[in-house]
Amino acid sequence: MTRNAISTGGAPAALGPYSQAIDADGVVFCSGQLGLDPDTGELVEGGVEAQAERALRNLAAVLDAAGVAWADVAKTTIFLADIGDFAAVNAVYGAVMPDPPPARSTIGVAALPKGARVEIEVVARRAGR
Repeated sequence: MTRNAISTGGAPAALGPYSQAIDADGVVFCSGQLGLDPDTGELVEGGVEAQAERALRNLAAVLDAAGVAWADVAKTTIFLADIGDFAAVNAVYGAVMPDPPPARSTIGVAALPKGARVEIEVVARRAGR
């Protein structure tokens, strides 16, 4: 198996010892993205909707750097610090996802890094593989 790290300035730098994404023989595993502004490293203002939108924009940048797009995403996972935010995040998420949307899990968690309200990760597959 060949593993290649994916990195882009269009998304925040990793907060720890991990890659923004790993391409493993054409399957792209994106690390979870928070609603962090890539220029400042701080959470965007505007609540959970703004954080979800920014997290998705960060993921789009990582996917682009890997040479894949939302249409190549097979699975997403959403982590919510408050499961009560499900509907609000779902609306933002639904506006970005292609048809048919990828498989998805949504998980309520006790807390997220930097006090974030939402984190989103994806797995994509390069077309033709």
